[in-house]
Amino acid sequence: MNSYPYPDFSEHGYQVLRELGRNREGGRITWLASKVDTGEQVVVKQFCFAQAGSSWSGFKAYEKEIQFLQELNHRGIPHYLSSFDRPDGFCLVQEYINAPSLAETRSFAPEEIKQIAVKALGILVYLQNRIPPIIHRDIKPENILVDEQLNVYIIDFGFARIGSQEVAASSVFRGTPGFIPPEQMFKPTDATDLYALGATLICLLTGIKSTKIDQLQDREDPYLIKFQHLLPQLSLRFLGWLTKIVQPLHKNRFSNAQSALEALKPLDVIRLPEVDFSETVLEFKANKLGEKLTQSITIENPISDTLLQGRWEVAPHPHDPPHTPDNHAWISLTPTQFNVNYTRCQVEVDTSKLMADKQYKRQLILHSNAYPATHTLTVKVQTAALPIEKRKIRSDDLIRLFLMTVVVAVFTIGFITYAASAVASLLLQTYGYGGILYIGISLLMYSSWVGYEQLKITGSVIKAVVVAVVVVVSFAVVIAVGWTVAFAAIKAVGIAVGMAVGGTVGIVSIAIAGSMAVGMPINRAINRAIDLAEDSFTTVLILLTLGFGASFGTGIMAGFLNPLVLLSLTGTSLPALSMLLYSPLKRRKLIAKYCQSEESLIKP
Repeated sequence: MNSYPYPDFSEHGYQVLRELGRNREGGRITWLASKVDTGEQVVVKQFCFAQAGSSWSGFKAYEKEIQFLQELNHRGIPHYLSSFDRPDGFCLVQEYINAPSLAETRSFAPEEIKQIAVKALGILVYLQNRIPPIIHRDIKPENILVDEQLNVYIIDFGFARIGSQEVAASSVFRGTPGFIPPEQMFKPTDATDLYALGATLICLLTGIKSTKIDQLQDREDPYLIKFQHLLPQLSLRFLGWLTKIVQPLHKNRFSNAQSALEALKPLDVIRLPEVDFSETVLEFKANKLGEKLTQSITIENPISDTLLQGRWEVAPHPHDPPHTPDNHAWISLTPTQFNVNYTRCQVEVDTSKLMADKQYKRQLILHSNAYPATHTLTVKVQTAALPIEKRKIRSDDLIRLFLMTVVVAVFTIGFITYAASAVASLLLQTYGYGGILYIGISLLMYSSWVGYEQLKITGSVIKAVVVAVVVVVSFAVVIAVGWTVAFAAIKAVGIAVGMAVGGTVGIVSIAIAGSMAVGMPINRAINRAIDLAEDSFTTVLILLTLGFGASFGTGIMAGFLNPLVLLSLTGTSLPALSMLLYSPLKRRKLIAKYCQSEESLIKP
């Protein structure tokens, strides 16, 4: 016999051990009992009817609940064992789960709460997939048991709705305030239990007891739960999922437990860093064969109170040799790993292992602790064309370069022989040092202006420099010729007549120089020089040729053994010869080397 105040169930084979809980309004008391014959612990739910003396007729009203409990077979739902009637009601016997409910004060990590949510949703998925589906309608912390291994159990199906039918107890109460969505009183749906589960999770995350959940309810809309401000450490995506699951209107929630479960599984609960690339595509262009190219990219995490951790990997490609995350055939990254919120990574491409004149495209994968876990960066590489050569010098251009050397040498000889000292003396006598400086500055400014105008028209710095040099040389040569004639006239016919002739010739020579600067002769010379000097290679070659001609002419007059002459001849001839001879040889060598290794090169 059981001592007072426990009821006596011994005639049915059970002995009450203690009370587990009661619902006074619903007339339901839950007892922990044991089987008299085996000692196995069970749960006995005692339902007390409103009218005394009602017996089996009251028990008949619960036949549907007993029937669906007998059919349920899920590890998260306590198994139905038996039932029996009492003079004041009836009793339902179920499997005893030795686990506390979520209503008890316990501490769970955010990730553990996610595991609880996943397992609880799994139970709801099972119930909703039944035919007809089952809606629990009283999900709350008190009705969810969780053991130390985080196994989850849902209990107390007294208010459940089976399809369109309700069990008898549901006519008394239809849930717990604070966990009831608006539609539950009229037409519950598959989304109804989601609201109650969401409210339960909010209690766990915020540490608020289920009886105090009204503290989070909006005053104007009690079905609206405001909790986000209490959970700043959680990820925004998880908070968004939780916000959606407790939306007052069921159409704004997930449609059922399955969709809510699929949306929850990939989410991280803790607030995660993000990845911001300075650019998502890196484009490389090689100008010569085998060139190594480098670009940098910045990676930043804008989320405060988080730390970004990343590791680079080159995505596999069918044409690339097998590689490890830290070692790729022709792409390297520095650093390969990082643990900071701002870093600059260097991406280096080695085109010596790639085919010429091809475009390559590869993907770099950044594995990180951000969401999503992987980010991709595209690398595009345009390799240099083959053959690799400077501007080709035609045979007729070589003849012109030779003639240019001869002309400059002859002018140099003539200038030194006839005009150098005389021109200098006359200019000094006529204009003085200030005048000579003024003429030089004026000529420099004019040539600079002409070069600037050419730069605006063509946009080429090389062409602008060539035009400026040609203008200076043209003015200098024409003016030198005029002064040379004037000096010869002075020696031949006397100072008075010579000065007149020289002045006339000087004025005419300056006029000719000016007209040539804007006329067709010098324009043709400029255009021809520009055509020849389309790149820095030929520009340097032309300048070396002019320098060699001037040095050669000076050598004829001053002697080739003069140290300055030897130095100028060496400094102009050797670079010019190396540019004419070494470049083609080097190009042929590169082509031969490429052809030998072409079969082993990596394809695009």
